[in-house]
Amino acid sequence: MSLDPMTSLIAAILIGYLCGSVPFGVILTKAFGVGDLRKIGSGNIGATNVLRTGRKGLAAATLLGDMLKGTVAVVLVSLVIDPELALWAGLAAFFGHLFPVWLRFKGGKGVATYLGVTLALFWPAALGFVAIWLLSARLTRYSSVSALLATIVAPLIAFCLNQSSIALNLSLMTVVLWGKHSANIIRLLAGTEGRIGSKNEQPTPRAQTDGSPTD
Repeated sequence: MSLDPMTSLIAAILIGYLCGSVPFGVILTKAFGVGDLRKIGSGNIGATNVLRTGRKGLAAATLLGDMLKGTVAVVLVSLVIDPELALWAGLAAFFGHLFPVWLRFKGGKGVATYLGVTLALFWPAALGFVAIWLLSARLTRYSSVSALLATIVAPLIAFCLNQSSIALNLSLMTVVLWGKHSANIIRLLAGTEGRIGSKNEQPTPRAQTDGSPTD
């Protein structure tokens, strides 16, 4: 696409943001009669909270959708506008999930979208992300710990494999993602964070939950 540099940048950011802001969790739970996801469990819009409804299929679909919207944003901008703007598109998609305009800028915590962006930008880092997440989840059974560790490893892999621009991009997303998990970190330090499969991972009214481990 032949656009001047500034217009191309704005278009890349806009495409990335709009892709990232699609709230798959909210759309799917409403479409299948589960109700408003924002009034269930932690109120978050990601797959972890969808799982609290007991609908594993919807949770898996939400996870896939939240991941692929980051991938699609990067690939679309690379193909249609300019591969050099892929990093901006990925960053915008990540922030779109965190702050979707459709939900008054109250979104999820970004783990799945982070992975989707990483997959499109540099698949070895995404592979490392998945490996660390699975290993940590098996050893600790803390979804939040798994996500936090995985987002440290991904930029390190990119940096070690001479992908400094991608490493910087992922590092920025990591800092923001850690900030979004501040409540989880506090609960981890206090020993009150829910483990994967524990009772406080079951569906509960929003007012009774202590928060979501991940999204």
